Amino acid sequence: MPETALHIDLGAIALNYATLQATAPGSEVAGVVKADAYGLGAKAVAPVLWQAGCRTFFTAKLDEATTLRAVLPEAVIYVLEGLADDEIATFVEAGLRPVLNQPVELELWAGAGRRAGRRLEAALQLETGMCRMGMTETDLAELSSAALAAIDPTLVLSHLGSADDPASPRNAAQLARFHALAARLPAARLSLANSPGCFLGPAYHLDLIRPGAALYGINPTPGRPNPMRPVVRIDAPVLRVLQLDAPCAVGYGATHTADHGARIATIGIGYADGLPRSAGNAAKALIRGHLVPIVGRISMDLTTLDVSGLAEDDVAIGTAVTLLADAFDVDATAGAAGTIGYELLTRLGRRFRRNYSPAGGA
Repeated sequence: MPETALHIDLGAIALNYATLQATAPGSEVAGVVKADAYGLGAKAVAPVLWQAGCRTFFTAKLDEATTLRAVLPEAVIYVLEGLADDEIATFVEAGLRPVLNQPVELELWAGAGRRAGRRLEAALQLETGMCRMGMTETDLAELSSAALAAIDPTLVLSHLGSADDPASPRNAAQLARFHALAARLPAARLSLANSPGCFLGPAYHLDLIRPGAALYGINPTPGRPNPMRPVVRIDAPVLRVLQLDAPCAVGYGATHTADHGARIATIGIGYADGLPRSAGNAAKALIRGHLVPIVGRISMDLTTLDVSGLAEDDVAIGTAVTLLADAFDVDATAGAAGTIGYELLTRLGRRFRRNYSPAGGA
């Protein structure tokens, strides 16, 4: 019996990086590899991005950054969630750059630089309208000029909240606020665009763009054709084909009833593997080039498909079923489940055998 496998196309990631470079030719393209490269494995993905020309990387957490440093000893690595007092030694020893989100972090980093006898590199994040992380106008007024002088601010950044809606006035408002607040800080490179922000136009590109999801094949332009190459797919073999000799409710809760004569195929993947339970009775899979519906609730380990529309010879024990591909890709499957591709990608579990296609094979 073939194993259930998650296929990750490293060549497609390299091509997606090149597409983003072409989209913002005057800007550096960083690589966001937080959450273990959106669940796809930072140790495998980051070297591919490095080979493609990426030199600056972003993680969310310190442990992600230290793991990345072991893989890419020469990369510039920023940690988005800032730093705490007990993390300073690790930042300094590993040559990592914190993204400073509040005045207390600036003071901590400035003190670390004084003890080290040099100005330590860091990014400064500005709060421009998402009400999450970053320094507000009030914070900037309270910043110590001595602390600012004691660090080396290599980047000033913020984050767009509505870039996936190009018509939203919030985008222009955040851009204007970002420029106004950045002007109050020491001169540094500027960064605002996330994956969808890369497609808002040159005004948003600035010195550095920070794509994450787009690298991994998620559509950064919802409602329009996806400019990125698909990166993932799941292949799962059929475990059982059941032909009903009477109408029957399928799965937990009897949310779907199949008619007499229907054929139900079961595959060994469920919500423990990251396929959302809410995708039941909504998403589709691919068998021999044909889309078939997922019926009934997705359970922890199993998913059921109605294959009544396919020839009997097309579906048997061991037949490959493909998820997250072609007409029902990551974004479509996530949409059917009431979520977004970002969440689905990062939830894909560790029970899969992971197959990496080499970067040179795309």
